[in-house]
Amino acid sequence: MTYSPDDYDAKGQLRLPLSFWAILLLLGRTWVLFIAAGASRQQGDSLLALFYPDNHAFWLGLASGLPAVPGLLLTGYRQRLPRLWQAWRWVLVLSLMLTLGMQSASLWQDEEQASSLVLMASLLDILALAALLFYRRLRDCFDPAENH
Repeated sequence: MTYSPDDYDAKGQLRLPLSFWAILLLLGRTWVLFIAAGASRQQGDSLLALFYPDNHAFWLGLASGLPAVPGLLLTGYRQRLPRLWQAWRWVLVLSLMLTLGMQSASLWQDEEQASSLVLMASLLDILALAALLFYRRLRDCFDPAENH
């Protein structure tokens, strides 16, 4: 598939689509919530308790969001570290699969507490996983042959 010259940046790399940034934000959602809770000092505890009533789930959310940070940092090093950048797509895929597994396990254990937030997050994670696996533009951004 060929792309127009507008699809490349000044370095000759294929521009990352908006879906990539959305996937990083989705993976790092617990970190975003943690920062938002820290910024709102009085309501921080209640905000965290609203989304993560179980402390265990909060810590697992922080752990599963860790691959988003190096993914963000690696965007500037796609030409210098092409193999690591190419492999990072699979790290993001694995992270999403683990997150989906944890969400499925929590839904299986607490069927009556299956909140709409968990179901919505699961749906978004499935869409993000499908984008990483099947969206050609996003796959090509991780291909070193397309980024030179």
